[in-house]
Amino acid sequence: MSAFRILFTVEEYPEIGLKVNGNKTKYMVMSRDQNAGQSHSVKTDICPFGGVEQFRYLGTTLTNQSSIQEEIKSKLMSANACYHSVQNLLSSTLLSKNIKIKIYSTIILPIVLCGCKTWSLTLREEHRLRVFENRVLRRIFGPTRDEVTGEWRKLHNEELNDLYFLLNIIRVMKSRRMRWAWHVARMG
Repeated sequence: MSAFRILFTVEEYPEIGLKVNGNKTKYMVMSRDQNAGQSHSVKTDICPFGGVEQFRYLGTTLTNQSSIQEEIKSKLMSANACYHSVQNLLSSTLLSKNIKIKIYSTIILPIVLCGCKTWSLTLREEHRLRVFENRVLRRIFGPTRDEVTGEWRKLHNEELNDLYFLLNIIRVMKSRRMRWAWHVARMG
């Protein structure tokens, strides 16, 4: 017995007004198993469908092992490109720190957190997100003068946490996930 149910067969598609292009149609078997998709094949009278290991759907990268690592990697790459485009603004001495934080929270942060409501993160992925956020915050707050030596140095993570008055990226993500879970619970 199949693990999934097919609503219509490919041969029935023309009867309901659909056309299937066998060259463009792909499938993906999603599983946390390392051998996901290797023993499956989808064949029809028209032609066999090709399998894929990952694809983008509505801006989200889906993988056959249900891993969120590729999604986070692509989000961080997009946010990094955005960060580099506003880097001069974040380094500017003409703008206040509050304006720079607003730039971060309204332009860069939504790129990273788009779709985060459904993510289940490991500590490694949380660390990657925090490293990105700390890099942006170091650019916003700039270096500080060491009280003992008098030399300029980067801010430590604890100092960044004290200066940044909003929730860190992990807490924002967890609060959005809780809000989404509450919304789903209310509907069901």
